[in-house]
Amino acid sequence: MEDKFQLFPYFQPIVSVASGRIIGYEAQARQRDKNNRIISAGRLFASPKLEAKQRMELDRQVRRQALEKFAELDDNSFLAINISASWIDNVRKINALPTLKILDQINIDRQRIIVEINEAHADLSRLREIVKRYRHHGLRVALDDFGSGSSQLERVLAIHPDIIKIDMQLFKKANKGGIASDIMHMLTRLGTRTGCQIICEGVETDDEFLFGLTCGAQYMQGYLFSAAEAEFKPATLYEQHINSLTGKFFRNSVAKAEKNIANVNATKNLIYKLKDALQGDFNLNELAKWNFTQSNITRFYMCDNEGRQISPNFNFTENRWFTDPRKIGFNWSWRPYFFQLFARENNGDSNRIITSERYRDFDTNLYCKTLALRLDRDRILLTDIIVEDI
Repeated sequence: MEDKFQLFPYFQPIVSVASGRIIGYEAQARQRDKNNRIISAGRLFASPKLEAKQRMELDRQVRRQALEKFAELDDNSFLAINISASWIDNVRKINALPTLKILDQINIDRQRIIVEINEAHADLSRLREIVKRYRHHGLRVALDDFGSGSSQLERVLAIHPDIIKIDMQLFKKANKGGIASDIMHMLTRLGTRTGCQIICEGVETDDEFLFGLTCGAQYMQGYLFSAAEAEFKPATLYEQHINSLTGKFFRNSVAKAEKNIANVNATKNLIYKLKDALQGDFNLNELAKWNFTQSNITRFYMCDNEGRQISPNFNFTENRWFTDPRKIGFNWSWRPYFFQLFARENNGDSNRIITSERYRDFDTNLYCKTLALRLDRDRILLTDIIVEDI
């Protein structure tokens, strides 16, 4: 192999939110440029001038160096090594995987090794078999750049990864809010519900770390702590910084929750007042004099016990109430908040407000929740309220 292609591994730490310690490293390939500066080897691996066979050989050489160096580290941390999904298609014998061959020659606990599979295209059935082989030998498997490609959800179903690493670009966009934030939370919920641990990579600022906590990430990786470097670090190096950040997150979350509880209580009191007003004839002009302007109530309507909407939507905007009859006759009995109301009533709890999950309203494009309350024997009161973005 030519000198200009001589590569070597660097190691970027991955920290645990819960313990505050470095719990693992990702091995990354490095090389020297013509000015002898150390740079990423990513461009080299992506170069069309490099033959596939040569590219794979270089990658295996770096992988071996990383594993040999990691074997000298005497702690319980793990090492994540990257393997391109597209290269897996080129493996001739599944029973003779190169990484497993290397591990056979190195004295290292297999449970400390994680194989990171990137987003490149690969045959899913073959990928499933190879992942099964890795697991048979005690290795764990991670999906890298999760959320960056159309095949990612299929891979979750196919290989049931132990770890999901959220795509860095998605993470950056999600931190700014909007639909990217919705997607980010959806993906992390998917991960936790399928038993996967979540790593947010590309974490560069305190705010991004705090955002990662709102998404439920267990691990963080990025320049906030360290770039990839040649040597490993003391496990407790960032413990004080992480404890400071989790403390800040806790205080901010308590303050936000207190404010939210106060707003919810005020809204519920207004809904109970609205319930009393709706027992007989009601005047929308009189309702407009209430403090709806200071509340987050945007709409109310009524359904029968079968879930059929029997009133128009009464929409509150610009200090006035407007009626919209277009939803009369719609059936909402399939919504969880509706049948949960009946379940509670059947268990003797008949005056409780049931709250839906947060959703984006089709008409207003705002984040909302629906609150359900028994109005009388034949009617259910449904109230839509605006909630803050995550």
